[in-house]
Amino acid sequence: MKMLDIGELSRSTGVRPSALRYYEEVGLITSVGRNGLRRQFPPEVRLQLALISMGKSAGFSLDEIAGMFGKDGLPDLPRDVLHRKADELDGRIRELIALRDTLRHVADCSAPSHMECPTFKRLIGIAQARAVNASEKPDIKKSRAK
Repeated sequence: MKMLDIGELSRSTGVRPSALRYYEEVGLITSVGRNGLRRQFPPEVRLQLALISMGKSAGFSLDEIAGMFGKDGLPDLPRDVLHRKADELDGRIRELIALRDTLRHVADCSAPSHMECPTFKRLIGIAQARAVNASEKPDIKKSRAK
């Protein structure tokens, strides 16, 4: 089996060598040795890097992604966690669609001033209410750390 040095792996995956070193440091990937000063990786690490990239794109933290690999480095994807993240993404998509629609309305509104547009004023009120509600919610991560 031909090993990939860190430069080859970086070129073939688009992942910077510094990121590869960091992923190894935190245990997401494992090198199998060195050739001189260059780390050597098995070809299977490409699958791990693809899964790491997909997980990051989906909004998972590196700690969460690390928990999705078994001790053998193969994916062990907890379906309940994936469902929860998919639900979070659905909510975020709805928020982004509403934001997009708001921007289009504001851009196309025929009122002389945006502040004279009843729809815009209503949307601003909703945004303010959300900001207040968000600031009143406890930060679960911080409260767990205490």
